[in-house]
Amino acid sequence: MYIAASLAILVTLGLVLARALMGPTVYDRIAAINMFGTKIVLLIAVLAFLSRRTDLLDIALVYALINFIGVVAVMKLVVHGNFHSTGDENSKSVEVDQG
Repeated sequence: MYIAASLAILVTLGLVLARALMGPTVYDRIAAINMFGTKIVLLIAVLAFLSRRTDLLDIALVYALINFIGVVAVMKLVVHGNFHSTGDENSKSVEVDQG
């Protein structure tokens, strides 16, 4: 049963990679890469259960956190064009509109 789950995860990984390559927008590609990371975490968890190695679950959790931080960073890069925008640009435009 767990081998079937592993195979199903591998099939969905292939589909996600296809979506990442064919995605018409950058947001589709980012969502596909995020989904790819999530499927990898699931695959590591299933393999940890099959091999009875609980230390792999720690690796899966760390990979999930890195995946989340990476997707947030890429989204910030896509939206703002850089990683170091402070948000002051928006507050200055609000002050001008109110004054």
